[in-house]
Amino acid sequence: MNNSNILCLKNQHPDVRVIARGYQIKVSGAEKAVALFERSLRLCEDFCIRNNALSEQQILQLLHGEKPHEQGTENLILHGVNGKSIYARSVNQQALVEAYEENDLLFAVGPAGSGKTYTAIALAVRALKNKEVRRIILSRPAVEAGEKLGFLPGDMKEKIDPYLQPLYDALQDMIPGTKLNEYMEKGIIQIAPLAFMRGRTLSDAIVILDEAQNTTTLQLKMFLTRLGIGGKMIVTGDMTQIDLPPSQKSGLRDAMERFREIKGIKIIEFNEKDIVRHPLVKKIVAAYKGEVER
Repeated sequence: MNNSNILCLKNQHPDVRVIARGYQIKVSGAEKAVALFERSLRLCEDFCIRNNALSEQQILQLLHGEKPHEQGTENLILHGVNGKSIYARSVNQQALVEAYEENDLLFAVGPAGSGKTYTAIALAVRALKNKEVRRIILSRPAVEAGEKLGFLPGDMKEKIDPYLQPLYDALQDMIPGTKLNEYMEKGIIQIAPLAFMRGRTLSDAIVILDEAQNTTTLQLKMFLTRLGIGGKMIVTGDMTQIDLPPSQKSGLRDAMERFREIKGIKIIEFNEKDIVRHPLVKKIVAAYKGEVER
């Protein structure tokens, strides 16, 4: 196991002190705590021997008694920057990858950190590299959690860019900087707020709408009806993070109620088991679960 995996394992056992040098690991602490750490280490070691691979996500799954989602070539989406392998890292991420092949409109809905948007963007970049589409269009509604655009400095682009930054971050993992700039200058990859979609017909493109829980029903209808020939859409959102006024119903919730039985549309519902960020994120999401959703 590499150092990042040892650190991940250590974070799950805060009552022991771990020193790793080369192929040696020294563990100190109370006898019971050390025994628990050793058990976890053996679990990870056995899995690594059987599969010749071990990720931080798989460590967390092993330690929480879940069956690890194994990363084989069938789960590979694409090779990103510096040869980084970008996989479907959970059951529902893989479900999204498989549903993409059979459906032109996908909804990926679930908690923060579950990889909804990242997986969607990876699918879009793969399609562009394979020349299945001519463009990638990424969008978000400019609805803020407790802030107002008017109070931010700069022109409209400078005001909007912070809301689009997570989309840039994902693209930078998958496309080298020079090539990404070229694609954006040529309009092959476009990133724009939702309001800029009005009046367009989006053909031969993969169009991703992120944070769709913050759209109204009319806004989401406007967006979905932009779909053109040869196009696909992926809509992502988290129903527990709605920033709309209480009087407005989320367009994402409305769409999920309307479209669940329509052929060609697939809804993938992510959950806490799909979370691939820091292990605390899963606990944070669980702690907030059960609050009233609008």
